[in-house]
Amino acid sequence: MKILYAIQGTGNGHLSRAMDIIPCLQKHGEVDILVSGIQGDLSLPFPITYQYRGLSFIFGKSGGVNLWKTFARTNIRRFVKNFNDLPLDQYNLIINDFEPVSAWACYFKSKGCVGLSHQAAVLTEGYAVPDSVDRIGKLILEHYAPANTKYGFHFSGDGENIFTPVIRGQVRGHQVSNEGHYTVYLPSYDDKRLIKQLSVYENVNWEIFSKHNKKEYRSKNITIYPINNERFTASMASSAGVLCGAGFETPAEALFLGKKLLVIPMKNQYEQHLNAAALKAMGVQVLKNLKPKNEPIIRGWLEEGKVIPVDYPDITQEIIDRIVANHATRY
Repeated sequence: MKILYAIQGTGNGHLSRAMDIIPCLQKHGEVDILVSGIQGDLSLPFPITYQYRGLSFIFGKSGGVNLWKTFARTNIRRFVKNFNDLPLDQYNLIINDFEPVSAWACYFKSKGCVGLSHQAAVLTEGYAVPDSVDRIGKLILEHYAPANTKYGFHFSGDGENIFTPVIRGQVRGHQVSNEGHYTVYLPSYDDKRLIKQLSVYENVNWEIFSKHNKKEYRSKNITIYPINNERFTASMASSAGVLCGAGFETPAEALFLGKKLLVIPMKNQYEQHLNAAALKAMGVQVLKNLKPKNEPIIRGWLEEGKVIPVDYPDITQEIIDRIVANHATRY
């Protein structure tokens, strides 16, 4: 059997999850990998068959998506050519992790597409929603990567075809400790802004992982690291807590590791506001932004923040086996 697994390459969460999903797929046949997007920092330890620019969201430096750069760097003509040229007929199964090129290729060529992503679950009825609905953001989530059938991951795994998060084997097998520092991953803030806002907590040791710097350096009570998967995992596993965006994989891994968690949803990113609402309903502390007026909230979290217990069993192979059994086709 031949499988196409298409992955969204904007950010690191989809690529991180793929590291555990791909070996599960390979037990069922030959797997070709497609990645589109330009904002990821992780390299997959597998050969990539198709690499596209796709439709990438561009992170800003003040807490949100840079909508101007996102639109300016979008090349619709190239996007259409990519999905027109994609040879889908050779595949028995196409699985899509919120990846638009293969999704729209399947749509226009009437080929079955199985969505397997967090985004497939985030709009499910019954989960908490933000106080205000971003109608454009909701529209993007609903139509960015269409699929015939959807399987999703969410923080609580409630609902039909919705499962608890995929926790990487690297995280599951890591020794957990508390060395007193706090791990930070806020890619939509630049280093200067983070140093200014976090250095006021003088007795706190922060380890910031930055998309905006390629070398390690120290400033006051803060260490800046370039993005590195192994170092980030080790920092998080040995931390006293994690401060990050309201994405999916990093908050889920922090919860799994038993770390107290503070999240800041990215501006102009409706999915993160949905995630923040779901996390808040679980008891996780949510912060609107890093402005000085929120210092008391951060201090309260540092001093009294609580760990939220979760149960995230390793069922990735079971999920993949089920999808293959239900949706694989013959030529």
